[in-house]
Formats: sequence, structure tokens, C-alpha cells
Amino acid sequence: MDKLFFLINYGIQNILLGLNILLFALYGYDKLKASVHGWRISEKTLLLMGALGGGLGGFIGMFLFRHKTRKSYFYIANLIGCVLASLLLD
Repeated sequence: MDKLFFLINYGIQNILLGLNILLFALYGYDKLKASVHGWRISEKTLLLMGALGGGLGGFIGMFLFRHKTRKSYFYIANLIGCVLASLLLD
């Protein structure tokens, strides 16, 4: 039973890590495309990934790339994601 719990917890950690890394990269990609007027990542995608646990990567991407920082709903979605991730990892 302990091994099963370990495997589930390890899987959740890896999923959250991947989600945060991906969301961070998407913020950078979207900022790059915004500066050259190219094809963009939809706001729905960024918000959903942030709310599903990628909040930390979203916050880091927002501030490092200075992207989407004027829109309060991105802060809220990323905060929800941080809370969800902390609950899942507890």
C-alpha cells in the first residue's frame, strides 16, 4: 500500500512539474509572438493551465516575461493553481 501511495504521489509531482514548466514556456512563447504580431496562445489555455496546478510557473512567466500582468484574472487563476498544487502535494 505504501508503494502505491508513493507511485501516485510521484506521478502527481511529475504532472505538476511538467505543467508548471510548460506554462512558463507558453508565457514566454506568447510574449515573443505578441511582440512580432504572430499566432498567439489563447488566454483560455493560459488560464486553464494556471488554474489546474501550473500557477507557480504562470507567476514566474508573468513576471519574468512581463506578460499578462495587467489582467487581474491571470493572478486569480494562477493563485488558484498554486493552492490546488499545494493541496495535492500535502
